[in-house]
Amino acid sequence: MLKQYHTLNLTEAGCDEAGRGCLAGPVFAAAVILPKDFNNEILNDSKQLSLKQRNSLRIIVEKEALAYAVASVDNHEIDSINILNASFKAMQLAVMQLSIKPELLLIDGNRFKNTVNIPHQCFVEGDGIYMSIAAASVLAKTYRDDFMEKLHHEFPVYGWNKNKGYPTKEHKQAIIVHGCTPYHRMTYEPCSPKLF
Repeated sequence: MLKQYHTLNLTEAGCDEAGRGCLAGPVFAAAVILPKDFNNEILNDSKQLSLKQRNSLRIIVEKEALAYAVASVDNHEIDSINILNASFKAMQLAVMQLSIKPELLLIDGNRFKNTVNIPHQCFVEGDGIYMSIAAASVLAKTYRDDFMEKLHHEFPVYGWNKNKGYPTKEHKQAIIVHGCTPYHRMTYEPCSPKLF
């Protein structure tokens, strides 16, 4: 079961992203401030949850969080600044949109580019340790999946309703057959120019 972090009774925001490894679409990030007494036995890293669990937890988090925000950085900016910097930027944007200013950021991962002037700590696989990071993981994942579902209706041949832009065999084959869309990341293979 996940735990709260609690350091010197600071207001903590958990931060996580979704979509770093995708071939298409934006990277999404969320920041969540949970009540100190928040508890949920199902909440976990979004990758460990079923679709039904993620969607039900999203409703709970949005209802019970003291504050939450979701932000994204599109594929064009990902190509411009690279996916790592885009992930950092999406988290920064989410934090800045919170209605309550946190005093400490709990970041999923091993590093963070801090431009928001709020102390932070990084935790590898933090979304499987701390509830606020797991809550952010759930929001980032569900918001991004919803976005990719909408894009699927515009370009149905890529199967984004199922693969959400990740590099499945079917998705890569569709790129070979149909080419890349305006939503694909052009610095990612197989859309990136080949050097001979």
